[in-house]
Amino acid sequence: MDMNQYLEVFIEESREHLQNVNDQLMRFEKNTDDLGYVNEIFRSAHTLKGMSATMGFDDLAQLTHKMENVLDAVRNHQLDVHTEVLNALFESVDALEIMVQSISEGGDGQLDVKLLVQKLQRIVAEEPVAQHAASSIEYDELVQTLLSQTADQGFNAFEITVQLERTSLLKAARAYMVFDVLEQAGDVIKSAPTVQDIEQEKFESSFIVILVTNESQEKLQASIMEVSEVESVKIAAVPVKKETEMEGLVSPEVAAAIQEVTVSAPSKSPVEEKRQPSNNKTIRVNIDRLDSLMNLFEELVIDRGRLEQISKELNNSELDETVERMSRISGDLQTIILNMRMVPVETVFNRFPRMVRQLSKDLGKQIELQIVGADTELDRTVIDEIGDPLVHLLRNAVDHGIEMPQARLENGKNEKGTIRLKAYHSGNHVFIDLEDDGAGINREKVLQKALDRGIIDGKTAETLTDKQVYELIFASGFSTAEQISDVSGRGVGLDVVKNTIESLGGSVTIDSNEGYGSRFSIQLPLTLSIISALLVQMSEERYALPLSSIIETAIVQPKEVMHVHGQKVIDFRGAIIPLLDLKELFIVPNSVQGDHYSVVIVKKGEKTAGLIVDSFIGQQEIVLKSLGHYLPGVFAISGATILGDGQVALIIDCNALIK
Repeated sequence: MDMNQYLEVFIEESREHLQNVNDQLMRFEKNTDDLGYVNEIFRSAHTLKGMSATMGFDDLAQLTHKMENVLDAVRNHQLDVHTEVLNALFESVDALEIMVQSISEGGDGQLDVKLLVQKLQRIVAEEPVAQHAASSIEYDELVQTLLSQTADQGFNAFEITVQLERTSLLKAARAYMVFDVLEQAGDVIKSAPTVQDIEQEKFESSFIVILVTNESQEKLQASIMEVSEVESVKIAAVPVKKETEMEGLVSPEVAAAIQEVTVSAPSKSPVEEKRQPSNNKTIRVNIDRLDSLMNLFEELVIDRGRLEQISKELNNSELDETVERMSRISGDLQTIILNMRMVPVETVFNRFPRMVRQLSKDLGKQIELQIVGADTELDRTVIDEIGDPLVHLLRNAVDHGIEMPQARLENGKNEKGTIRLKAYHSGNHVFIDLEDDGAGINREKVLQKALDRGIIDGKTAETLTDKQVYELIFASGFSTAEQISDVSGRGVGLDVVKNTIESLGGSVTIDSNEGYGSRFSIQLPLTLSIISALLVQMSEERYALPLSSIIETAIVQPKEVMHVHGQKVIDFRGAIIPLLDLKELFIVPNSVQGDHYSVVIVKKGEKTAGLIVDSFIGQQEIVLKSLGHYLPGVFAISGATILGDGQVALIIDCNALIK
């Protein structure tokens, strides 16, 4: 593995540890009596420090080392947790994230952290952390019996006290190196602190071991001192009773335990036993490799469609059987590949608690963010795009939705507002709901703003339902903010949210109850690469309509078609919906009107329309291919696919057709 591969692993693992620190800090802030969170934070910070020092990122290592001092003081009850402590730790995480991001972008990861380091040092200095020397080691009955047996075999027993440099950033690693030296010389019988505590760096800077060996005291001293960052070594011979002197003094329990222990030199130490690899059943795979695998499989799907068509044309039973089996196997393979690309939405949700905490602090509000269904999975291409829209919606909820604490109390509410982010599967879609218990949407205020900006006219305003009024906030540049702030009201509006979600083949709807809160519901397809579609014929051309947009198909007689303001409409289940003739829309040549209309009923949110085609071909799984740079922005066409006979079918963007 070259250095670049090490670097990739370092970046990925650093991000995971920083996310864990973030999560645990958020939980600890809510329950400062639970030091289990502090231990989790300490472990991640310690691992990050070790990795950073190994890779040569000194600023990262230095800052995490100072964080460890604060965390150690907290978990040892030597430092009271208050706002300044938590804010300093959060600021440290922010700085670490900046440095890791710099490294991921090819930088050196350097950042001026002097002021932050001083702040952490000042916090610890206010309530100094006691420096604990290694505890004295206990010679219990089992240890004494083992030592007496080794004495009879001619081995020496030494009590060795190792003092590391107090400035060492890799105490556990240095201790492991010392143990490695000792293993080559003999057998470690016991240590203080325990091996587990040493490995987790739960010691200050010194530790004691009992070693059984054939080596001389001088040689041991010289070998240990060769380990980097070892300050001093004290070795003392252990006076041992011979086995004959121990007769009658050993309990049956200890005697039984001794039967399981054989002392020989050299042997594996407990540290080495603990470091044996675990049964890990996951591996890291570069996402580019998954993209390449997906691209190859997309070609296989196209060829599969071609084989199925050839099989039907030849009507050969053996070929039919083989193609059917290949289709079944490739279908299973498709499921596996798509599942490999699925990523939990928590990879997006994880950054929101910190963001809401900071925004609520800046605005002087009290807000609790509840996250439900973070393990819900989406294709990574959707995950990559959904983050920014959710950020916009969250900032909107924090700024416009949740009221100030005093206002909430006056309205009989809890002074702390709640925002609930929920993800869940339903059919071939994932839904993400963002709900708050804030002020809700003021219908008249939204309507007046829309009138002032010329988005609608007075006559239209009188006919709008509540939901239609709420949807006006998605208009470009719409904002009800009285003044521009760093949080929202910057003239950007929520049109970015709607456009991005619809470009992903999804939709967003709003429900609100003034005075009680609002809910934004986002519907997204599970994947964008391979989709189920309805193939339709128009003259000599074929088009594909995503099944996710289709309600049903229908045959409509000409006499059922009405005209309203020059627009064809039909009565569909009690509702008047527009009819769009795709042959006219896409200027399909040689089109001839038959004696009936073949209609595909499609939806966009709560809006519905009927699309007139010549005939229905059938349902098929297709591979969505981009039109490339030569045909950008073609109206109502989201891409193309290659059919089984090698011809190209354009994929219709139903969202673009419904206004």
